[in-house]
Amino acid sequence: MRITGGVLKGRIVEVPGGVIRPAMDRMRESVFGALGDLTGRSFLDLFSGSGIIALEAASRGANPVEAVEMDSIKRKTLIDNVSLSPVRIHCRFMAAELYVRRAKTPFDIIFCDPPFPYKFKWELAASIAASPLMQSGSRLLIHRPRQDAPELPVEALAVLAHEESRVYGRSVVDFFKRI
Repeated sequence: MRITGGVLKGRIVEVPGGVIRPAMDRMRESVFGALGDLTGRSFLDLFSGSGIIALEAASRGANPVEAVEMDSIKRKTLIDNVSLSPVRIHCRFMAAELYVRRAKTPFDIIFCDPPFPYKFKWELAASIAASPLMQSGSRLLIHRPRQDAPELPVEALAVLAHEESRVYGRSVVDFFKRI
């Protein structure tokens, strides 16, 4: 995999062992193009895997950046990959759900990329929306299989506005904004 933009553009990152579904180059370019300038914006990468999304954000000026990954098989590769970053990427090795429950600091952008078979993505999105992770204007991006329609719980619909959905083959990235 290669980083598609910013100061690290073209750098190659390792793919960890275990089950992984790395975000396609085309998707990352499109998503980060839609986000625009990230200089000084805070960024959280949930279900980080290889760390490619966190690296893309840091490469484009996001700071601070955090990566959350539970799978211990991916730990060494994630640490090795984020060492390429021009800014420190804080890595947290725990379940995304636990991270959200413990969160105290808001982020400007949260990218949530759970494994496609994960059945609780919309409940997790509601938890993120209700947590201190989001403040007015924060954006939540959810990468999901195309066949999984957004089904946000009512309490999340009260605080999240759906901005757009971008389709990339068999996957979709939904953009939400905290209102």
